[in-house]
Amino acid sequence: MKLARAIHFDESDMRVYHSPARTGEWCISGGFEFSNWSEADLTGKPRQAFSNGWLGAETFGRTTFVAVTQIEPDEAEAVTQALARHFVEVYGAPDIAAALPVARDEVAQMADLCDEHPANTLLTVMRELTGAGVRESYSTIAPQGAELDLVAVHGSLDE
Repeated sequence: MKLARAIHFDESDMRVYHSPARTGEWCISGGFEFSNWSEADLTGKPRQAFSNGWLGAETFGRTTFVAVTQIEPDEAEAVTQALARHFVEVYGAPDIAAALPVARDEVAQMADLCDEHPANTLLTVMRELTGAGVRESYSTIAPQGAELDLVAVHGSLDE
């Protein structure tokens, strides 16, 4: 199974999100956070989170880029459990048992998105409000292979 981890190329996420995700944490789309938002909610840092932010499943912060990678079953279960607890603590789900099916669906949706891409593919998310609610679309950046001469050491061991 594949999922995606937060990746940072610079410090911009630290400035544009109220709560940035930690580099390397597992991420999901997290679009559910915006299900009852209106145009009036889309200002400043919340607008950036809405427009382009993946949700970290540990800090529940946001990141702009995620990288597809393998996830072990026990790690996927930990992500699911953390998300279910988040639904109880933040969104008022009655208990973990009630929250788990929704958390499993969120993780499965992200896994489905990631499974079609090779490891190290970068993903971005774009959201917009429509009359029917939040619409998400995704972009990919294929992993780039390095030329051998970029990573090989040239020379002699005798020097």
